Amino acid sequence: METVAAKQPEYPEEGTVPLLELRDIKKRYGALEALKGVSLHVKRAEILALLGDNGAGKSTLVKIISGVVPPDAGSMFWEGRPVTLKSHAEATALGIETIYQDSALVDSLTVARNIFLGRELVGPFGFMHHRKMRAIASDVLQTIVAIEGIDSPDKLVGSLSGGQKQAVAIARAVYFKRTLLVLDEPTSALAVRATEALFEYLRTLRSQGLSSILVTHNLYDAYRICDRFIILSHGELVFEASRSETSVAELTERVSRS
Repeated sequence: METVAAKQPEYPEEGTVPLLELRDIKKRYGALEALKGVSLHVKRAEILALLGDNGAGKSTLVKIISGVVPPDAGSMFWEGRPVTLKSHAEATALGIETIYQDSALVDSLTVARNIFLGRELVGPFGFMHHRKMRAIASDVLQTIVAIEGIDSPDKLVGSLSGGQKQAVAIARAVYFKRTLLVLDEPTSALAVRATEALFEYLRTLRSQGLSSILVTHNLYDAYRICDRFIILSHGELVFEASRSETSVAELTERVSRS
């Protein structure tokens, strides 16, 4: 990545500082320019749709936001402060949680163990506080994300549906104080009912001040849940609009010709 120091952004009005801002992000893989200077921002308490056909650059952008790969050039700001993410762990510590289609859960472990996976509560002698983790997991499932069909934190994740697994991943992210969720094609393997439940979770989180980036090919779903829309094409941002400024028909037409 270029070593030029990031200039502190200036915002004209108090309270307008975005949660996340990317400026002129570039990424190249050999001869392929995956991103050609993409700039975008995510507001607080907003659901942003990241749209585009295959090869548009969405996956690369998600990896950069998640700290999985570094950009070759450009600047990233978190709450107005310049940041450089060198790993996924740094992005997570900052408050960014990426939820993939497989939700990064372990089927052979319980719901409680998955919520605390990698962040287990342990005592002074290194023993895990199973009872405390169960109690917290039970409270999380009842108060943060009420997941239909999960009546016990001792239930094995392998027995859950795709929608239930994603809800567990969201509950984990919210409990550990993540403020930005990045959801990569979350509805592609979900039934209609599970999709509606997921969207209800996202609406609830938005009302609590959390933000989300929704990466999806389903433009109808995106229009129903998202506040703002960004379309990438061949590594460039080619369209941006709020819901009141566009329609499903326009989004479909722009993605199809991008």
